[in-house]
Amino acid sequence: MAKVIHPSRTQVLYWFSRKQLFSSLRRHCITHRRMASSGTATGITRFDYLVIGGGSGGLASARRASEFGASAAVIESHKLGGTCVNVGCVPKKVMWNAAVHSEYLHDHSDYGFDIENVRFSWETLKAKRDAYVSHLNRIYRSNLDKAKIQTIQGQARFTSDPEPTVEVNGQKYTAPHILIATGGQPSVLSDAEVPGASLGITSDGFFELETLPKRSVVVGAGYIAVEMAGILSALGSQTSLIIRQTGVLRNFDSFISVNCTKELQNSGVDLWKNSQVKSVRKTNGRLEVTIVTKDPEKKNEEEKTRTIEDVDCLLWAIGRQPNTSSLNIGKTLDTDERGHIIVDEFQNTSRAGIYAVGDVCGKALLTPVAIAAGRKLAHRLFEGKKDSKLDYSSIPTVVFSHPPIGTVGLTEEEAVKSWGKENVKIYKTSFTPMYHALTSRKSQCIMKLVCVGKEEKVVGLHMQGLGCDEMLQGFSVAIKMGATKADFDNTVAIHPTSSEEFVTMR
Repeated sequence: MAKVIHPSRTQVLYWFSRKQLFSSLRRHCITHRRMASSGTATGITRFDYLVIGGGSGGLASARRASEFGASAAVIESHKLGGTCVNVGCVPKKVMWNAAVHSEYLHDHSDYGFDIENVRFSWETLKAKRDAYVSHLNRIYRSNLDKAKIQTIQGQARFTSDPEPTVEVNGQKYTAPHILIATGGQPSVLSDAEVPGASLGITSDGFFELETLPKRSVVVGAGYIAVEMAGILSALGSQTSLIIRQTGVLRNFDSFISVNCTKELQNSGVDLWKNSQVKSVRKTNGRLEVTIVTKDPEKKNEEEKTRTIEDVDCLLWAIGRQPNTSSLNIGKTLDTDERGHIIVDEFQNTSRAGIYAVGDVCGKALLTPVAIAAGRKLAHRLFEGKKDSKLDYSSIPTVVFSHPPIGTVGLTEEEAVKSWGKENVKIYKTSFTPMYHALTSRKSQCIMKLVCVGKEEKVVGLHMQGLGCDEMLQGFSVAIKMGATKADFDNTVAIHPTSSEEFVTMR
């Protein structure tokens, strides 16, 4: 008679552990980490994943792919971290924090503090800020090394090889999956367009300033112009902002645009509406900026020409353009009229095996968007999640103005266009935050909810005021989950805060 052998508990656990392990390995496609291979016959080094651009999106995608066992390399021509870490979000936020300190100094006496003889050192701030950015650069490099991701320093350029291939410093690299995440750069005007335009700087140059300019002129009406003008003014530079129309942030909800324009003027920024720079020239070591102003509603009125003299810093903040000119993509990839790489909802370009994420695509130019899209792409390519893609709707964003702006979802104008005016309900409020109850310096807090349909689903939320930057994230989760006005109403308020206004609006 056959003898039945019963396995021990240890043997059973061992068998199940092995089964779960191999199942997991198959599921995640991680049989082993393949190292880069060099084709001796062709002289081409091969990876599983080749990322062009060591900014936020590219680094996030490469590291996530590496977690799934892919051999990956990142090609970067400048510093790791891209715009955000080196000349964008991070150093900008440091400067904004300093500007907020300056604003609060004006309020100290109202709260009982005696602060005579306070001095500000731009040099000290710059040195500490630059050291912090360098620290982040080293962290990014360390993280790549730990993940065994190869860093290739240099400018990538696509070749004419049959399979997608790039060349860096004379060496060719290829992969079945190549990601373009080269970001963008500030747009500039030529001297032919505006005589003397090259005498100005961009937001990149702002972070190279060794001293605080005494007299600044910022040109532009977007969020970068608003942030730069606010920082310079708050830190003590006499600042003028030149805008082509009557308000800033024209792509935002009109409620925000109007209020931000007002707050800029209230904070001491000299706002030139309906104006453009005609010419710039250097005299006695400083700039002379000639401005033309023409109100389009006064057609019979001649344009006025005026000059701002003794300018130390002319800063152009007139938009951004994609970093594609040096890639030699030519007719290889489809681009729009501004050079942005056209991608579908899965970040696929017009050529199989080549993808793009972030500012180079020209959509939702925000660091967290590039990071999220890059990670989603890695999950699709290397974890087998075929439907992995970023949902580009209801993306929250903050403008670090004074006071800060938070916004997510549709503007009132967009909601009316999509749903019809009769199906849109607006709730809004404006008040003085409790912080300013004791201060001679005042700023308003404004809030707005855009709701649609009979259930009053909240599809847009917009605010400007103290603390709105930190307030936004939680409300964004609610809106992403499909919250209605009733859900807001059913939430108990936190008192005394500005945020409670969102759950008590009527």
